[in-house]
Amino acid sequence: MDARDEGIIVGLLIGEGSFGGDGKQPQVTLRMHVRHETLLRWLVDRLPGSRLYGPYHHANRHYFQWMSRGDALVAELLPILERNLTPELDAHAHERLTGMLDKYGEEIARLRDRAAYLRA
Repeated sequence: MDARDEGIIVGLLIGEGSFGGDGKQPQVTLRMHVRHETLLRWLVDRLPGSRLYGPYHHANRHYFQWMSRGDALVAELLPILERNLTPELDAHAHERLTGMLDKYGEEIARLRDRAAYLRA
């Protein structure tokens, strides 16, 4: 992935992303209006293993939800975020990312160890 694509991804997630989890595993989520479907499908193409859900229609809201979690999050997205999402770029977003990394540190380490084992 080139620097331009990484910049688009980081910018989207700084502005619109959610860094959290489901209590068991970390996840990064992005909800956007259905008019942004092409952009969200571009994101799925760039980050293998991420998923696009929807469209959803609730209370006059029409959106898709993109998610990256599990192996896809650890192998594809976290390296991009850890390289580019610094406190100097956006302190609030960096704090949200760091909170997710701290809360799910054991699961992230387990997924990283498994990926390293599979590569060996």
